Amino acid sequence: MENELTGMNIAEAVGVLKSKEISSEELTRAFLDKIEKLDPQIGAFITLDPDGAIAAARKSDERLARGEGGILEGIPLGIKDIFVTEGIKTTCASKILHNWIPPYEGTPTRKLREAGAVFLGKLNMDEFAMGSSTETSNVGVTRNPWDLERIPGGSSGGSSAAVCARMCMGATGTDTGGSIRQPASVCGIVGIKPTYGRVSRYGVIAFASSLDQVGPMTRTVRGSAIMLKALAGHDPMDSTSIPQPVPDYEAAIKDDLKGVKVGVPKEYFVEGMQPEVEKTVRTAIDKLADIGAEIVDIDLPHTDYAIAVYYIIATAEASSNLARYDGIKYGYRKDENKGLIEIYKASRSEGFGDEVKRRIMLGTYVLSAGYYDAYYRKAMQVRTLIRRDFEKAFEKVDAIVTPTSPTTAFKLGEKTDDPLQMYLSDIFTVPVNLAGLPGMNVPCGFDEKNLPVGLQILAPPMAEETIFHVAGAYENATEWTDREPEIK
Repeated sequence: MENELTGMNIAEAVGVLKSKEISSEELTRAFLDKIEKLDPQIGAFITLDPDGAIAAARKSDERLARGEGGILEGIPLGIKDIFVTEGIKTTCASKILHNWIPPYEGTPTRKLREAGAVFLGKLNMDEFAMGSSTETSNVGVTRNPWDLERIPGGSSGGSSAAVCARMCMGATGTDTGGSIRQPASVCGIVGIKPTYGRVSRYGVIAFASSLDQVGPMTRTVRGSAIMLKALAGHDPMDSTSIPQPVPDYEAAIKDDLKGVKVGVPKEYFVEGMQPEVEKTVRTAIDKLADIGAEIVDIDLPHTDYAIAVYYIIATAEASSNLARYDGIKYGYRKDENKGLIEIYKASRSEGFGDEVKRRIMLGTYVLSAGYYDAYYRKAMQVRTLIRRDFEKAFEKVDAIVTPTSPTTAFKLGEKTDDPLQMYLSDIFTVPVNLAGLPGMNVPCGFDEKNLPVGLQILAPPMAEETIFHVAGAYENATEWTDREPEIK
């Protein structure tokens, strides 16, 4: 019975809950049992909240009994531990916030609660969302359910692993340079980074404020559409939030792509990428053509500069955002030393991990006097060129498709000693953040080791409906989202 319940996707569960075939409490208990059984092997959760989840499920059942409820009423979700949740520990997988319990609720989680979602707990991640493998977490690594010796991607690796292993129906993620799409790719699930400003960031602990974006991670495209509708919308608490109505993303899902022009950039098929990834993605592009899409070759000439630009802008913004963690107001404090500067130094030295320190130092350097123009200003100029590349491309096509990640999941520890190789895991995702575009990963096949490969679908700003159209048609024509890892 447990596997029957946890095997459903969000859309299926919404239906059976409304028809009262099952209760939210039954569903929630099934997921809590699954977490108890599997998570010791996977390590997806940092904080589990079984009492809170059961209490929320019972309230959902009461609303459902009255014929009320939101679009996610009674659906058990996991929450990445970068989202501020009132009364529930929020750590960002960092020692410096190891025991912080927020006094307020952020907008994304508030909107999910208002839609009726049940929160199972907080999910593991790279510390302060800085990483591509969930190996920089202060609480330990998360493992890929398809192969427990491999990474689940990052920084939203706890989210991708939990959804993949059927330990929750969906999860929240954040995407600064690919942190929803890349883990979704290597775990074989659906993950969308919406347009910058489409979802409020109020109550999301900041990494790089001009790049961070919130999105759902689910098993299916339809589940993603339901979750994004709950999350999206204008929020006066976020000055970057876009004041536009939220469309019905589910209604955009169709079975064919007649009349849709899909661009394929040659710059995203590069030397060094895994041959099986290229082959699988090109097969997926052929399938898009089979269901009606017109495939168009396009150019994105400034793609080669994206990684360099991203790691200047993102680290500069991280350096500024993380200055607030000083051991004085909240978080970890090392106060054996008497002087204020000594407290700052000791608290930050012990509270931050190596990758976070590396990015703070890089960011502080590129913002420093004498280097600002040479690095940060130049990076911002090239960012504009990257955005214009996409603008020109979207004059010719409705959507763009690329590989999501240059490789399938690599082994734990394989790239931890080589930060540059780790950074290159996001080579196909960072341009999208720099341009502020929406982008989705949808599973499109497996390599010879039975590891998932992802297809990235991009659209112009605020054109998430186009992504759901293309992704939904592709998913309906294939069976990749039905496959499930066997965890012994």
